[in-house]
Amino acid sequence: MNMTKVSEPVQICPNIFSTGELGGIEQSLVINTSKGLLVVVGCSHPGVGNILDAASRFGKVYGIVGGFHGFNEFDRLEPVSLICPCHCTQYKSEIKHMFKDRCLECGAGMVIEL
Repeated sequence: MNMTKVSEPVQICPNIFSTGELGGIEQSLVINTSKGLLVVVGCSHPGVGNILDAASRFGKVYGIVGGFHGFNEFDRLEPVSLICPCHCTQYKSEIKHMFKDRCLECGAGMVIEL
């Protein structure tokens, strides 16, 4: 099996990108959809804002899915149309309340159709 170390932003295949390693700890997957970019994060240890900034180099961010850890700069989510805070999101109830018309419940096996 061949493995490729990814440290910088890179296109993996058509419409699929990696932000590259952010803060030396984590990278996120960026999927180009017909509605814009969907960013799939792990725990967002580098910060949701930093991840959104890194992903936006590939186009306009439509949505973000995954753990938001201790993220509380809620204004950074204003331009995002789909918000799906998952497992380690400390302020999940605040995010769901502030963005109720754009926020989805998250869980294992969840399917998002775009």
